[in-house]
Amino acid sequence: MSPRTLALVESPVQLLNVLEWAHTRGRPAAGSPSRPVAVPAQAGPGTSRPGPRVPGVTLVVLSPADPMSRGQLRRMAQLAREEGHEVRWEEARDGAGAPLRTVRGLVPLLRQADRVVLGDPFSRYVQLLLALTTAQDLVVVDDGTATMEFVTQLARGERLVRWHRKGGRRGPRDLLLGPVSAVARRRLTPDGERRVEVFSAMPVEEVPDGVTVTGNRFVWTRSRFGPPRVVPGADLVGTSLVETGVVDGDRYLDAVRDLAGAHGAGRYFAHRRESAAKLRRLALATGLEIVRPELPLELIARRGPIGRTVLSFPSTVVHTLPPALAGTGVRVTVCDIDPSWLTTHASPRAQGFLSGVTGTARGVHRLARTAQAG
Repeated sequence: MSPRTLALVESPVQLLNVLEWAHTRGRPAAGSPSRPVAVPAQAGPGTSRPGPRVPGVTLVVLSPADPMSRGQLRRMAQLAREEGHEVRWEEARDGAGAPLRTVRGLVPLLRQADRVVLGDPFSRYVQLLLALTTAQDLVVVDDGTATMEFVTQLARGERLVRWHRKGGRRGPRDLLLGPVSAVARRRLTPDGERRVEVFSAMPVEEVPDGVTVTGNRFVWTRSRFGPPRVVPGADLVGTSLVETGVVDGDRYLDAVRDLAGAHGAGRYFAHRRESAAKLRRLALATGLEIVRPELPLELIARRGPIGRTVLSFPSTVVHTLPPALAGTGVRVTVCDIDPSWLTTHASPRAQGFLSGVTGTARGVHRLARTAQAG
C-alpha cells in the first residue's frame, strides 16, 4: 500500500473501518516483525493480541462537535497510532473560520495523495475535499447503512442525498452546494484512469459499473480483541432514529420498554448521537442500565462481556455484529420498525429503507411482526 494514502474520517466507525481496510491491504510476508497493540487505558478491561505492522496511512480526523463522537474518535485515533498510522486531528467545526482553515491546511496533502479513503461520501465537507484531490484511487469505507444508499445512487446516476432526507425539499444550502456534490459524484464514478473501491460489511446489490466491492469481515477486530465473555440475558442496542426525526420519541420509548421486558434485557448501549434527555427518560421508564460506549460497539462487544442475545432495531450493527462476533455463540436479534412509529416528517423512503436493512442482513434473527413492541 502506498505511503501516500490519505483517509478522511468524521466518525469512530469510519476510523474503525479504515483500520479494517488497511489491515486487509497491509498483511506482511511471513516472518515480518510484529508488536503488541494496546487497548486504550480508558476503554476498560479486555484482551488484545500482537498484530503485524502495516504500511502507514495518514488519517485526517475532521472532528465533529458532539462530545461522545469526539471521545470515541480520540480513543480510536490512539489505536490507529499504535497500528503505525499517522493521525492528524483537525478542529474542522471550531467556529465560522474553521472550514476554510481546515481546507487550506489539507490542500498539500490532497495534492500529494495517490489514494484517498473516505468514510462518508454524503458529507459536504468530504465532498469539497474530494473535489481538490487528483488521486486516481478512491476507496469508500462504511459509515453505517448509508453505504447501501450511496452505492445504489451511484449505480443509478442519482444525486447523493442521505436516505432519511430523500424526497424532502431542497433547502438553500443544498442548492448552494449542489455543484460540489455533483463534482464529488463524478469523482466517485470510475473511468479509464480512476479506480473506485467500496469496502463494506453491508449488502451491495446494485454494483456500479467499474466499482470494486470488497467485503469487510472485521478481521482486524477479531484478531485484536476477545473472544468476549458471554453472559446470560440480553443487551439492547440504541438508535438515533428519534434524533434524525424518523421515529416518534414516545413510540420508541414504548418499544424499548416492551422489548426489555419481553427479553430480560439489562443494558442499553446508547448510540453516540442519542440525546441525554432521551436517555434519562429511557432509564426512568425501563430500568435499563444506560451504557455510553467509549469505542464503536463492534469493539465493545468483541471485548465483552456481552449478553447472549443482542437486540437491535434496523441499523448498521445487524450487519456488523454477526461477523465481529462470529464463533462466540451470541445471537443478534432485530426488531422491525412498525410504520406507525414513523413521524409525519419522515422521508417517504424511510420505511422501505429500514425494512431493507433488516431483510438483507445475514446471521441475524428477526422478531416476528406479532412480537414487536408497540
